[in-house]
Parts: sequence; C-alpha cells; structure tokens
Amino acid sequence: MDAPPQSTAPHGPIREACDILIVGGGPAGSAAAILLAEKGYRVVLVEKDRHPRFHIGESLLPANLPLFERLGVAGKVRAIGMEKWGAEFIADGGGRRQEFEFADAWNKSQPMAYQVRRSEFDEILIRRAADCGARVIEGCRVVDVDFVDGGRVLVDALHEDGRARRWDAARLVDASGRDTFLGSRLRTKRRNRKHNSAAVYAHFSGAVRESGKREGNISIYWFAHGWFWFIPLADGTTSVGAVVWPRYLKTRRVPLRDFFLATIGLCPPLADRLRNATIVTDVEAAGNYSYACDRSCGANFLLIGDAYTFIDPVFSSGVMIAMQGGVAAAETLDVCLREPGLASGALRRFERLMRHGPKEFSWFIYRMTNPTMRELFLGPRNVLRVKEALLSLLAGDIFGKTPIWTSLRLFKALYYLFSLGHLGRSVRAARDRAANAGALDSESLSG
Repeated sequence: MDAPPQSTAPHGPIREACDILIVGGGPAGSAAAILLAEKGYRVVLVEKDRHPRFHIGESLLPANLPLFERLGVAGKVRAIGMEKWGAEFIADGGGRRQEFEFADAWNKSQPMAYQVRRSEFDEILIRRAADCGARVIEGCRVVDVDFVDGGRVLVDALHEDGRARRWDAARLVDASGRDTFLGSRLRTKRRNRKHNSAAVYAHFSGAVRESGKREGNISIYWFAHGWFWFIPLADGTTSVGAVVWPRYLKTRRVPLRDFFLATIGLCPPLADRLRNATIVTDVEAAGNYSYACDRSCGANFLLIGDAYTFIDPVFSSGVMIAMQGGVAAAETLDVCLREPGLASGALRRFERLMRHGPKEFSWFIYRMTNPTMRELFLGPRNVLRVKEALLSLLAGDIFGKTPIWTSLRLFKALYYLFSLGHLGRSVRAARDRAANAGALDSESLSG
C-alpha cells in the first residue's frame, strides 16, 4: 500500500511509515498481524514486553481450534497444550458438582480444547506473525498517538534503551490489552457497573488432578465471595485464581499471599485438592476487572481484545473473543484499504461483531453467582436441546451458524420463571450483589 517514505530527523525520533501499526503482541494483536502480513500489508507490531512473559487466561475453548488452523499454529499449540475435554462446576456447601463435556454440544465436531501456559502460547503466535512478514518490535512501549489530517495516524513509542520512534501509519489497531491504550486516551473506557470484581491468582505444583481423559478439565468452584478457577497445565503446574467481590477484597489486612491462601481455605473442595501443593509463582491481583469502551472502531483505528472490553473470565472466553477480534480486524482493514468506498459498511459490521461475543456471554456471567443460575447449571436438562445450546456457548460456538439461539432464549425464560418462583431468594441475591460490588482502591490490591 502507498504511504509516505521513511525519514530520520537529526535530533528527533526515528520516523518510519507503515500500512498498519498494531499495539500489543497478545493473541488479538498477533492474530491480526499474521493475517494482514499474509495479505501483503506492511505491518508493524509493537509489544511493550519481551516474549515469553507471564500471563493468566490459560484456558482455551473448542472454538479456538479452527482459528489455530487458519493462523498456521495448530501443531505448535497442540505440542504445548493439555487436552481439555470439558468443564465442571462445583457448588459451595456439600461440593455438589456437574460436569459438562464439549462433545455433547450442539456441534459435535469440536469436542475438545487446550489448557496452555500463556507465555508459550503467546510466543507461538507472535513468532508466527514475524514469520509471515510482520515486523515485530519487542521492548517498546507506545506512549502517544495523533490523528492527523488526511486520515493518517502518528504513533510515538519509546524503546527500553530510551530511543524514541514515530510511525506514520494508515491504520492503527489497539490490541494493548488491559492497558487500554486508545480507550484511555479517547476517554471512551467505562467501568462495568453491572459486574465489578477482582482476581487474585498464582500457579501451584503438586495439586491433585483428575485421572485419565478428565485430567485437563477446568474446574469452577463457587464459594461465598465469588468463584475459583482450577486449570491444569501440561508441565504439571496448575493455575488457580479467585474472582471475588470488591467488598470481600477490601477486608484484606494481611499480605496478599496469606490472604489468597486464607481465601482458598473458605472453599473446602478446592482446599482439599491443594492440601499438599506449593505456590511456585508470585501471588498477583488485578482489580476493576470488567470494563468496556464506548466504541470499537473509528475511521482509522480499531480496538480488539481486552483493549476494547474485558468481562469476567468464568467461561474462559477471553482468548477466543480476542482472536476472533484479531481475525475480524484483518478482514475489515483489508476491505477499508483496498476498497475505501466499502469502508463504512465494513466498520459497522466490525462494531456489531465486537459487541456480539461480550453481550452473549455477559448475560450468563452477570448471573453466575445467583442461586437460580447455580441450580440450572448443576441440574441441566436437554428439553428442546437447551443443554446442547448451553454447551455450545461454553465451547465458544457463538460466531458461526450453529442454531443455538432459540434454545438459549428458552434457557433464559426458565431462569426468569425459576427466579420468580423463589422471589424472596432472588431479591436477597440481588441485594447481596449490589452490596458486594463496590469500586476497588489501590490499597486493596497492593501486595
């Protein structure tokens, strides 16, 4: 694509031109870079860290697998992955549980997924982007952006050694994750007031696992202050995290590690699996967990992955939604740059797609701590294929043509009917949720 030539100012930043500048080398940014580079665009991907680097969000969905094939990384992901054939949900109080197998979903062609160490997974994707022709620059933080006349974008960055660099790009893709580079600068980022939570997490060795095919399944534990994840990884470690209400996190009066271990003790079924386990990473925390930006695109920029929105990870949807956004960004930009007359329609379609995934998952996520939702998950029935549709949602099969939507609407109707049938319990649950979901301060999260 045509662009201004490269130049270097004698006392200013190094200046270069490209077609597309991507901020962030996670799954969203790397997916977009792979496909755009394959289409012949001059792509620059700028990542503030250096891979491999630690990241949570290790549980993938069956809907990820077709994307791996398209991006040319299926074999490498398979080599590092722990096979994940399903998920189980365990209630507090008695340890009542329900296991779901992806093979029982509406679409039987995607019966499994993987658990992956994100440092390895993300590095596979970003190296694939470089192999496809994208210019990957690590250890370089984007610090400013300017939208100039003529529709181009000037992006300023600083290398680790202090060198300044400026790119003149036709389009900017923000895949900066929870840094929310553009959303913060454009003041379009909004805290999700419907679902405010925080996470405390670490990796363990020596956790008790299931046997055979069920060894790699993710376990979700409800408890009084939120829920836990238990994600087995192929190297023998296990990712464990607690997603809790801000009100509970504000009660912390001890170091974060001690608080995390005490929180695990509040969930006996999980504590039993970790009785002889050892923490092998730092205990970390993240607050103000859920948010969204008012829009996902403009005339010369797109927001994808966590740079656009982040919702509670109870269904492990984050990586899948991020990669779907990366693929959609590549397809949208290809239309915008090759056929400018079709750009407005392509951007509208992109906006609809970016809203679709978070919207469909959010209805369930907002209600996951409600007693009625727990009962429906712990005793699912396949009347009019409701259970199959629910499993398809859990598998991430929401962007294709699988006809799950009528059955999901029936599930929602059953939820409302059961809630009315236990009105007092539902009102108490709503009041508890409102009381628990206050904003977090920085002291609640500091180690």
